[in-house]
Amino acid sequence: MKKKKNKFFLPIHDVTNELEKKLISTAGIDVNKLELKLQQAILKLPSQQRAVFNMRYYDELKYEEMAKITGLTTGALKANYHHAVKKIEKFITSN
Repeated sequence: MKKKKNKFFLPIHDVTNELEKKLISTAGIDVNKLELKLQQAILKLPSQQRAVFNMRYYDELKYEEMAKITGLTTGALKANYHHAVKKIEKFITSN
């Protein structure tokens, strides 16, 4: 559990701009535009929402598993995921 917790909650400096630049620069290499927009939207999320979204969407963890890793309640995790999804949808549809 400690390994998983450390994996998801390493101290991160604000690298959003660097990652976004990297994504944009690789866009010409045949990256799906929707995937690019999704990644850009994820980078704009607050760190806790981003972590919860990644664990749920990409790692396909159950809320109970995520609760053990993060120490948050399943209700808080569901709320974070819901807000993240809404922000991503808004980002993708507005651009």
